[in-house]
Amino acid sequence: MTDKPGNRQVRLTDPRALRAYAHPTRMALVGLLRREGPFTATRAAELTGESVASCSYHLRMLAKYGLVEEADPEGPGREKPWRATAEFTDWPGYSADPAVAQAAEALTLAVAENYFHRMTRALEARRGLSRQWQEAERFSDVTLYLTPEELVGLGQRVDALVAEYIDRATDPSLRPEGARRVPYLQIAYVDLETPDKDGPEERS
Repeated sequence: MTDKPGNRQVRLTDPRALRAYAHPTRMALVGLLRREGPFTATRAAELTGESVASCSYHLRMLAKYGLVEEADPEGPGREKPWRATAEFTDWPGYSADPAVAQAAEALTLAVAENYFHRMTRALEARRGLSRQWQEAERFSDVTLYLTPEELVGLGQRVDALVAEYIDRATDPSLRPEGARRVPYLQIAYVDLETPDKDGPEERS
């Protein structure tokens, strides 16, 4: 699993690291550091609404598992700036180790819930967007019949298309006029609720 496509990743395989990252405040801090960082625990508190002490604790926990690091180790106390160690986080989609599998599943669920809440807020506020942006947004689904190999291949082709725009996240000079931050989700799962049957694709 991965929170974003790309190669500049930190990979989590330790169950303790997986559980640590599943905390909503820690996921928020890593995301903010990737977009806004480096910054101090004081600035983190301003951005998240958490206390400085809470942010300092969560940043130390993230550093313990290699997700963030001190940008200036010589800085004083809570005024030390922190930075993300990578642009993306990756974790196992499958593991034969029950502890890893359980922790990875919990992290995937936490990330999915985070995506859902963020998307819901965006949908509630989309009336404030221009007509052009409202029409450009995508909200659709399609049911496909694929083998595991075909699903992997489809994901790789989509990743290749998305990768054309990835560098804009870290290099503002690459962003054309009018470009805005657009979370682009890729979600594909085996439907266990509907029995397999032959028939046309379902589309909504």
